Amino acid sequence: MKKIISLLLLVAVFSSCNEYQKALKSEDVAVKFDMATKLYDAGKYSKAIRIFEQIAPAYRGKPQAEKLFYMFAQSYYRTKQYTLSGYQFESFVSGYPKSEKQQEAAYLGAKSYSMLSPVYSLDQTDTNKALDKLQTFIDNYPQTEYLVEANATVKALSEKLEKKVFENAKGYNTISDFKSAIVALDNFVADYPGTPFKEDALFYKLDSAYQLGINSIPSKMEERLLVAKAAQASLMKFNAETKYKKVADEMLVRIEKDLQKFTK
Repeated sequence: MKKIISLLLLVAVFSSCNEYQKALKSEDVAVKFDMATKLYDAGKYSKAIRIFEQIAPAYRGKPQAEKLFYMFAQSYYRTKQYTLSGYQFESFVSGYPKSEKQQEAAYLGAKSYSMLSPVYSLDQTDTNKALDKLQTFIDNYPQTEYLVEANATVKALSEKLEKKVFENAKGYNTISDFKSAIVALDNFVADYPGTPFKEDALFYKLDSAYQLGINSIPSKMEERLLVAKAAQASLMKFNAETKYKKVADEMLVRIEKDLQKFTK
């Protein structure tokens, strides 16, 4: 019985593959359209794409074009070909402004670009592009059912950009360029006042000011220690129970001790 079932399955698979190959080679675009639709409905998006690519030019302007180009864009999206899905969804939105799929397509087009956003340490051109696309979507569809998800994506992408700027600023501290670190971290906090990295930025400013102060020549030490003391106060004002509290308190003890040299 098992052998018979296996044989029947093998025949079905062979027949399906044979039907697909025939559709690929067929000159009849209707045959290709039907096969591509079957493949799409079955979740075989890569195979469907091969046929969509063949027949897309022939269907422009035809009644079935709206369905075809929606499935085409979805197939790219579901196979994670986000550059192509973004382009196809945008083309769909501009080509079929009255489609019931228009809002969904607009969202998935914007989301496609967000999926291209790389890790924060790499070039963020695609991240900025995705933010522009998502903001345009939100502006065009303020009551959309995708609003919560779109806003969450915008927040995540924005934080990625902030992390890149923060890490660049922090990098000066890492290489012991403390003067540049103080300036860069000050600029970061000013430019991104609501950033989730503010506490870290305030600490690394403190550390940079502290290291610069305690290692200064006598003529510059007092002034720099006072900057470090102010940085410690800013950190504690922001969060009195900061995760850096122990280190910051130890720094303050050293700062106060060194400052006593200038009060005698």
